[in-house]
Amino acid sequence: MKSIDRQYLATPFYGSRKMAAWFKSQGQSVNRKRIRRLMQIMGLKAIYRRPRTSRPAPGNKTYPYLLRGLNVTRPNQVWAADITYIPMEKGFLYLVVIMDWYSRYILAWRIANSLESDFCVEALREALQKGRPEIFNTDQGSQFTAQEFTGLLESRGIKVSMDGQGRYTDNLFIERLWRTLKYEEVYLKAYQDVREARAEIGKYICFYNAQRPHQSLGYKTPAEEYYSNLMEVEKEGMVKSGRPSIPVYNLVRIAGYHLNLE
Repeated sequence: MKSIDRQYLATPFYGSRKMAAWFKSQGQSVNRKRIRRLMQIMGLKAIYRRPRTSRPAPGNKTYPYLLRGLNVTRPNQVWAADITYIPMEKGFLYLVVIMDWYSRYILAWRIANSLESDFCVEALREALQKGRPEIFNTDQGSQFTAQEFTGLLESRGIKVSMDGQGRYTDNLFIERLWRTLKYEEVYLKAYQDVREARAEIGKYICFYNAQRPHQSLGYKTPAEEYYSNLMEVEKEGMVKSGRPSIPVYNLVRIAGYHLNLE
């Protein structure tokens, strides 16, 4: 499963047939049925265009993709969420992350040992304590089409957007995060249990948010990009409405990031 995960990051268009051929090229004979079963457990599917590659639970509502042609210019305009497989020394876990699309800032995350929707809803509730996006984008997996998840978004007046079938590029920024997280953290360690995985991944996410510079952000960190631009938006609103911008400064103080406010 670890080998499948590594190769999937490099070639996400490989299904079970091509993955079996790749193993054979590496000198390992692995039955295609076994690979298909393991990929299903891991939640991995080839991302080329085909019908129904991501299946919502029966009866769950799906939503159109709203980001095509959209110019994302500010924090809290678009948030996105996704789930990935996390290998341990023995066994595996699932990680869900909620990210601000504009700044790449990770707003919330949760780890679980099953693909039920509960841990995704918990992460969403935490993220909504920090702000409210105009649009929230996910894939069409059952965790994100569950009424508990979409109902929470709609009750806050948030538009729900879902990726096109078989198109991981619709949520590209989180796919890039998975590659970064796994090569800089997960694959370097063998977590012994859930507690260690949660602690170490939590440390890395703090590093990713507040210390790791991003070339695409002009070598600023996601936290700098998120909070500094949020303050600019707040200042504009303060000028127009005459209200104080205390809420944003409180957000920065609570988050514990020491930004250059000048």
